[in-house]
Amino acid sequence: MMADIPVPAPWGEQRASHADREAVVARLQQAAADGRVDFAELDARLELALSAKTRAELARLTADLWLPGEPDPDRPLILKGGVHGAVRKGRWQVPSRVTAYGGLGGVILDFTQVDREGIYEVEVEAHGQMGGVVIIVPDGWAAQTDDVDPALGGVKNGTAPDPLPGTPLIRLTGNGGMGGVVVRHPKRRERRKLKRAALTAA
Repeated sequence: MMADIPVPAPWGEQRASHADREAVVARLQQAAADGRVDFAELDARLELALSAKTRAELARLTADLWLPGEPDPDRPLILKGGVHGAVRKGRWQVPSRVTAYGGLGGVILDFTQVDREGIYEVEVEAHGQMGGVVIIVPDGWAAQTDDVDPALGGVKNGTAPDPLPGTPLIRLTGNGGMGGVVVRHPKRRERRKLKRAALTAA
């Protein structure tokens, strides 16, 4: 019976959801409105988007589209903890690659309030050093930490092994250093703050 259980597929081979397809359609339509895709190409890409079976098929349709206001997807965000630490939280533009150096003060990467539209996978290179690196992701998001060297500080992954349909995947590399690398969902107090922020925004 165990042989009948499917092995979790790599991110690109995972089945695309309706939400995945709708996000790509919206991005293509915006690109056409900006004049970066002509209408013939838009029709062709929309047809492919609506019939896409996997996330990789969808990702190829927007790989050459950099929307105004977004960070350059080819330029990683680099955070250095230094002595006093570094925090990236709230509503911030997420590039496809992030590099975090814990330094002495540590680094916190908080994805709980980001706009996830158009985000399918984020590569995070984390170096715990002395202060450590903490990554906080919303419920349903997942992280893969197999490629992180635990070193002395270790690596702790409190997320599910695979993301829910329509949610991004955090793919980590790097090393734990002395301070370690932690990936987790929000704690109770953080959840209360997120709830208050959502009520205020409404």
